[in-house]
Amino acid sequence: MTSATRIHLIRHGQVAGHDQPRYNGQTDVALTDLGVQQYHRLRERLASTPISACYTSDLSRCVIGANIICAPFGIQPIQSSQLRELNIGIWEGLAWDEITRRWPEEWQARMADLVNYRVPQGENLLDLEARVMPVLAEIIGQHRGQEVLVVGHGGVNRVILLNAIGAPLARMFNIEQNYGCYNIIDYYADGLATVKLLNSQE
Repeated sequence: MTSATRIHLIRHGQVAGHDQPRYNGQTDVALTDLGVQQYHRLRERLASTPISACYTSDLSRCVIGANIICAPFGIQPIQSSQLRELNIGIWEGLAWDEITRRWPEEWQARMADLVNYRVPQGENLLDLEARVMPVLAEIIGQHRGQEVLVVGHGGVNRVILLNAIGAPLARMFNIEQNYGCYNIIDYYADGLATVKLLNSQE
């Protein structure tokens, strides 16, 4: 098998408001102290990994972590708005219990069709996939045979992982992505992708 391009895929650390289920979406929420600590642990874990480049969502909960992890490598993370979390429209920043109270029919509609339903002024999963996957393909193309760090979000990472294993977007929540988790995906020139590590936390 030919040499792979290895993507070290990170979900951002724990954020403020984590104790209540909510849709942060593209709202720029702050990291908790634990969220910052999670990044420092990842920096130690990746210290001996030959990272050649880093790409990150431009939201601060990802940028801060990308800078922490990349500091020992002397790498400047490249920020991309295309790697932002799903835009959840008028539900951005709201807790699930408030959403279900104010928009019960819309909530049920989304639960019934996660792939196609768009919250008003937001994106659906097809939109997210169409935004994220070309960026990932470009990253892989530019770094053939290298190891690259990508710092993203729960939804973004699930789209990438589902694509890697050939699973449909409707299986979005069959994959867990905890705060500060670590995934590894190897991409080969023939198009094969292999998930080597999933939702790892140490």
